[in-house]
Amino acid sequence: MTVTTTNAVALETVQQFLYREARYLDDREFEKWIECYHPDSEYWMPAWADDGELTTDPAAEISLIYYPNRGGIEDRVFRIRTDRSSATSLPEPRTGHNITNVEVIEERGFVVDVRFNWFTLYFRYNTVDTYFGTSHYTIDFSGEQPLIMKKKVVLKNDYIHHVVDIYHF
Repeated sequence: MTVTTTNAVALETVQQFLYREARYLDDREFEKWIECYHPDSEYWMPAWADDGELTTDPAAEISLIYYPNRGGIEDRVFRIRTDRSSATSLPEPRTGHNITNVEVIEERGFVVDVRFNWFTLYFRYNTVDTYFGTSHYTIDFSGEQPLIMKKKVVLKNDYIHHVVDIYHF
């Protein structure tokens, strides 16, 4: 078995960044969470097509969530904070994000492609729901703080009870 290590960015550094992003969501520190994203970052959660395959083009096919840049994320947070979101009426939900199997897929200097599995426990209205899936990130570690350049979230639940939102994943 060959063990390879990343050159410019240690796996632990990647993991700590992912944990911090998840903590910001759990603690509802959305403004800090936004700062994890590059202004041109893409946030995409494709939908499952009728044939059991994921949609591949957010411009031409349905997506559960799609923001072509951080402006969409900022707008989403504004709606959550100002109660202009049908997904976040009172009482506010509580979440617990759990991240596993973090793997650096490719490294290009200080830019890394990362894949990991996750599950989120979501509590609201005296009910706990579980969401689970796999995420694919491209993260730039060259600056003062890491920035997500691209985020693709694959939700693997077949049935969801609520409107999904950014804090679920």
